Amino acid sequence: MNKYIALLNALITRSALVAAVSLLAPVAHADELKDISQLADQGQAAVAIDRLNTYILANPKNAQAIFMKGVLLAEQGRRDEAIRTFTDVTEKFPNLPEPYNNLAVLYADQGQFDKARKALETAIKTHPSYATAHENLGDIYARMASEAYDKALQLDTSNTRAEGKLSMIKDLFGTGNKITLASKEPAKADVKAANSMRPADTKTVATNKVEPSKNVDQAKNNDADITSAVNNWAQAWSAKNLDQYFASYGASFQPAKGESRKAWEQQRRERITRPSKINVDITNINITSTEANSAKVRFKQSYRADSKPIYTTKTLVMKKEGNNWFIEQEIASN
Repeated sequence: MNKYIALLNALITRSALVAAVSLLAPVAHADELKDISQLADQGQAAVAIDRLNTYILANPKNAQAIFMKGVLLAEQGRRDEAIRTFTDVTEKFPNLPEPYNNLAVLYADQGQFDKARKALETAIKTHPSYATAHENLGDIYARMASEAYDKALQLDTSNTRAEGKLSMIKDLFGTGNKITLASKEPAKADVKAANSMRPADTKTVATNKVEPSKNVDQAKNNDADITSAVNNWAQAWSAKNLDQYFASYGASFQPAKGESRKAWEQQRRERITRPSKINVDITNINITSTEANSAKVRFKQSYRADSKPIYTTKTLVMKKEGNNWFIEQEIASN
């Protein structure tokens, strides 16, 4: 039943971090970090991390660089290394809230909810107006409550109070009723604030980064359209609606491992039609826009087909064609 709980908002993204870097860091440093981020976006994460390591050796007090390394490691599934990196940031710059938030995300992903709770409480202590940490802390409490009610039901199946409370949490956080989008605020790791161990001021960052309202509205519309496209894809899969399912993939979709589109579709048809029932739930949608008409969407997926659910972290590379968003790549990791 844990699948019904929204785990946490996703990690602060590299694109948001670089946006802050471009405003707050010296031009040469910002350009270097932008170049490194672009390498990662092009699928050269290992090269990007190597360059970050070299950069950090030369600039050991650059909070943005260390933070970016943690995000890249987390995106690559190297969670233990990411935890060590974010912990390093908290030790060097204890008043920055974002590293604590990202530690909490990684701890929660490992089921270490008490550690996640403590990390979020520290983030809130350093920056009481950090809304993402407050929301994530609520999700952690809900996850812990869900597990406790679930255990109570296992021990006493007639416990209607626990059953009712668990049902309430499912209704509140179920995929059909609420999907938490990742915050699009830039990371507030101001270079000067980090070096002086003072948290960056939210209002100052917001004032420095004023974008035309048209661009802001477009970004919001894109996020809503992308989320809708992903939900429709998952619902078509669950309903075994093959026409709608395949229509979610663009003409330029690239199956994994160099497989042909025809072979991939045949395999998918067999796998989708074989089970008597399929249920696909997605949570923790995190959208990273790489260009105006392209985006990466990362989320947690629960897939059940006549058996126990299989949990996967999945990334969809999506492209806008006309007024619709289509899947170009589908990348799954455990």
